[in-house]
Amino acid sequence: MTAGTTFLCSCEETMPLHGETVAKACRTKVRTADQLCRKELDFFKAVVAQGGDVTVACTQEAPLFSEVAEDLGHAGRLTFANVREQAGWSADAAKAGPKTAALLAAATVEMPPIQAVTLESKGVALVYGRDEVAVEVARRLSASLDVTVLLTRPGEVAPQRETAFPVVKGTIIAARGHLGAFALVVDDYALAAPSSRRSYLWQAPRNGASSTSDLVIDLSGGVPLFPAHELRPGYLRADPRDAAAVEKLIGEASGLVGTFDKPRFVTFTADLCAHSRNKITGCTRCLDLCPTGAISPDGDHVAIDPAVCAGCGQCAAACPTGAAAYALPPVDAMLGRLRALLTTYTGAGGTGAVLLVHDGDHGLPLIDALARFGAGLPAHVLPLQVNEITQAGPELFAAALAYGAAGVAVLGRARPKHDLLGLMRTLETTRSVVAALGYGADVIRLVETDDPDMLAEALAVPFAATPSPKPSTFLPMGTKRGLLELSVLELHDAAPAPVDVIPLQAGAPFGKAHVNVEACTLCLACVSACPTAALSDNPDRPMLRFTESLCVQCGLCEQTCPEDAIDLVPQLDFVAWREPRRVVKEEEPFHCTACGKAFGTKSTIERIAAKLEGHWMFSGANARRREALFMCEDCRVERVVNEGFDPYGAQERPRVRTSEDYLAEAKAGKDGLN
Repeated sequence: MTAGTTFLCSCEETMPLHGETVAKACRTKVRTADQLCRKELDFFKAVVAQGGDVTVACTQEAPLFSEVAEDLGHAGRLTFANVREQAGWSADAAKAGPKTAALLAAATVEMPPIQAVTLESKGVALVYGRDEVAVEVARRLSASLDVTVLLTRPGEVAPQRETAFPVVKGTIIAARGHLGAFALVVDDYALAAPSSRRSYLWQAPRNGASSTSDLVIDLSGGVPLFPAHELRPGYLRADPRDAAAVEKLIGEASGLVGTFDKPRFVTFTADLCAHSRNKITGCTRCLDLCPTGAISPDGDHVAIDPAVCAGCGQCAAACPTGAAAYALPPVDAMLGRLRALLTTYTGAGGTGAVLLVHDGDHGLPLIDALARFGAGLPAHVLPLQVNEITQAGPELFAAALAYGAAGVAVLGRARPKHDLLGLMRTLETTRSVVAALGYGADVIRLVETDDPDMLAEALAVPFAATPSPKPSTFLPMGTKRGLLELSVLELHDAAPAPVDVIPLQAGAPFGKAHVNVEACTLCLACVSACPTAALSDNPDRPMLRFTESLCVQCGLCEQTCPEDAIDLVPQLDFVAWREPRRVVKEEEPFHCTACGKAFGTKSTIERIAAKLEGHWMFSGANARRREALFMCEDCRVERVVNEGFDPYGAQERPRVRTSEDYLAEAKAGKDGLN
């Protein structure tokens, strides 16, 4: 919640302030002004000079207020909330008191610092083209970059008068890397002949040549070298026929020398990954969704290249174990801001809250345009900014409804930057759950538009939803998987019409591993394969146990079971989620007939003995060997050594028949007929 002092400014009397509502809901000392950034700036200075935390309900003049606070040596926290465009400049401004308080409370929730990934470029650039355009771009960049031109399937290209930079021929067949570390494989590679006169002549070509560079400037006009190429740092591409695009590319490329920091969007904990065990592939959700190819298999888990990752967050949203978790900000911090937003709104008397999830690059300008040129956001629509809408996982939507939201709208682009498959799957799963719990079928929407008026129209359509009659106020603490479990359970507790079990579609991250107890032999291969310990044993007894809240439906147990005794059942069983481990199967242990040590199960030992009954190795003179079957591994070895079992004591096997035998028999038969 907001503390210390809060400044509310009417921005030259263009919006109401709701000072009393804010003071009561946020438990803060409210100071009001009409032009805090100009004629009343001394008022701000006087309060800041006294120390303590300060919140300003303005983001437009945040640089000014920050500079003033720094000059005065302010040691407290200074935070800003965009109240004007998101609440004050609205046709519903008079009713926006609860919303104003909610925005201020959410803004004071502290976000952890951003971790950075450092990329270094020494300016070694490969200009990949097909004609004189590539040569001319290289010439213009040669003053700031160390350039090489690679022409793919060139026609007649006039040679340089002076060899200011290398010009070679070849076609890139494979590319990987990022700014400062590109690695390319080139076929049909050939050097230019020094005697080239009218156009370049080429020496003998070869395939499989390798090249490295810090930048790749693609003017080939062909298929991009990378998936989601516009998100690959250091890879610049333009249509060689588009002069404006080429000029823009030259400007961007010339500045890509030095050290650059990019955010570390995703943190990864390999031990939690459910990708593979024992060379059997399990979960591939992140691999299927990554638009940039930043994720690759790496043994039992995957590896995420932070230098290539563009931050869409689909891997983190889809990861059922929490191995991949979004870091900008972490999910617990984001849910903390969500909690402050919705609980403060409700506490201030607000009703029917609709959460608007949006990003900063697209959603924020759209909201600002609606405030400046339209009717603004309605008083019950609470904006929550995320880095990318695709980072939103089921825990965010579940928590929003558990906290009392009447609906959730996700604001996306009319033409998304990349595939929204991960987000669509998350929305589909969440809709199934909330509909079954009585919240309504139309409780979560995806609004895809670039037009502020269309956004207003979409938000004007009422949500056919039933808000929670008893909203939750739980504190979001813990890891991603733990928060997912907590949010889902709180969603169930707050549901208008709770049910115990909800069937889900295949591929959902929740469910049961159904074990056919008749077929199960308690070999426990599934336990060793399970990456989340959803399946577990008992070290003291032959037992298989299952914890449904830990199951992520990766399928490793199903594929590992030698008896095909396991089937995945996607579902949400809230009773099972609240229970400790359930015993799936339990048997009496078999005790060694020599020392009494428990080993294996009684049924397994008896079944093996029955199958070997009458076998030559355990009958007749070898009957004593059968006793070793009922001994533990230590006693069995001792018996074999002491008894001197002869591994070559088998009955003589029939001689192998050869072609000579068949020919001899045929000849003998022929002679007999004569």
